[in-house]
Amino acid sequence: MEYREAAYRKTYNQSDAEQLHNAYLTVYLALCLAVILSLCLALIDGARRNGARLEAEIVTDIGLQSIMAEYHRELMKQYNLFAIDASYGTALCSKTNTEAHLQKYLSKNLSCDDVFLSDFLYRDFFGLKLEQAEVKKVSVLTDGGGAVFRRCAVEAVKDDLGIGLFEELQGWMQTVEVNGLEEGKEEKQKQEYDEQIDGWVSEYDGTEVEIEEGQWETVELQNPTDGLEMKKRLGILKLVVEDEAGVSGNALNTENLIRSRMGRGEINQGNMEYTEREGAEQLLEKFAFQEYLLRYMGRYGQEYEEDALKYQIEYLIAGKGSDIENLRSVANRLCVLREAANAMYLMSDREKRAEIKVAAGLVCTLIMLPELTPLLEGAILLAWAYAESVYDVKTLFSGGKVPLLKNKETWHYGLMAALHGELKDQTGEGSGLGYQDYLRIFMTASELDELTARAMDMVEADIRKTTGNSAFRLDGCYEALEACIRIGSSYGYQYELIRQKSYN
Repeated sequence: MEYREAAYRKTYNQSDAEQLHNAYLTVYLALCLAVILSLCLALIDGARRNGARLEAEIVTDIGLQSIMAEYHRELMKQYNLFAIDASYGTALCSKTNTEAHLQKYLSKNLSCDDVFLSDFLYRDFFGLKLEQAEVKKVSVLTDGGGAVFRRCAVEAVKDDLGIGLFEELQGWMQTVEVNGLEEGKEEKQKQEYDEQIDGWVSEYDGTEVEIEEGQWETVELQNPTDGLEMKKRLGILKLVVEDEAGVSGNALNTENLIRSRMGRGEINQGNMEYTEREGAEQLLEKFAFQEYLLRYMGRYGQEYEEDALKYQIEYLIAGKGSDIENLRSVANRLCVLREAANAMYLMSDREKRAEIKVAAGLVCTLIMLPELTPLLEGAILLAWAYAESVYDVKTLFSGGKVPLLKNKETWHYGLMAALHGELKDQTGEGSGLGYQDYLRIFMTASELDELTARAMDMVEADIRKTTGNSAFRLDGCYEALEACIRIGSSYGYQYELIRQKSYN
């Protein structure tokens, strides 16, 4: 009996131990599974959260890149400038239009509707949905009086420019400024000489001169430059353009263009910061901007048929409403510059000064008024300089070259031909500066802001001539923008992203 009871107790104790061991394993496994399950759920939640953030960032970048890809095609084609037209072909320029396009792109990229059998085969793991897309800041091409437009233009050409031309241009400008070639004092001086000579003419009764023995003739006092003055009254274009009928008659109403709207304060403005260049940087920027204009805009001798004005560079310099007025203004300015340079050369050349002195002396000896000699010398010298300047402008307009300062080899007219107004000689190719180089000088002498505003006028006028762009406005073109985008998730996450995009 005792043995059986002992055996029973031993068997019972073994069963209890096994059951207790199994209970430990159950509790242990339950605890481990709880930890593992929590870890798995945390990993899944982290993957969803981070994956959703990544998708939100990618979709935001794609949306903004899509907006930037909507640059104005005609603006790029004609002027190599990239900008978003906020009107999108309508009459209203507003960043609301850009926001609507951005919302469309973002919503489309966040949607799973275009996934094949999405309702059966695919479940959106992130559940993202666009809540808000707002364009906070924009940089408009016309900001800073056109500083942004100018910067974009410089970016379009800066890689193709060399420093050699810039240094040459600075040398030309120094010559013009030091010698006062654009002051126009020669023309004023000539008028003063002519008025004084006319005073003598009105008071002079004539001199009796014996032509042959016993035959006398009364010699009247006459200004020896009158023949040239009659030609001058025809106007500069008649003297320098062979076929005046071939000059463009295009005209432009500038009242609704950007320069006039800027003057009236009727333009859209951006709110992004931009940096104004100063000193040497501004000088280089102006040079690069001028080269951009010469490359993409027409001028006399290099016209573009599709342009609103054929002589666009001349418009930038003169600012008149028609091609013929702009060309006449530039021709007059060229004539003034060349007249000053030619007069300076004549005063430095002893042989030509001697010719002038002899011519004036003969007239004064004939009429017996030696005190009139200095006046006649001055008038003859300036008339000769003017005649040579007419030849110079004709040469430039025909595609030839004229040095800024002449010498004996590059001088053309003789004194008698100049005084008689014989200005029909055939022009040659010459050497020195071409018409485009003189335009560079005039643009460099212009105010940068005025040059920029007139250039923007030309861009607007040209783009408006193309199909579907009759209401085009440069102050509705964005070069850069900043957007704030808020994206939410059906799992309770929310992401706010601020991004900037620009073409430069």
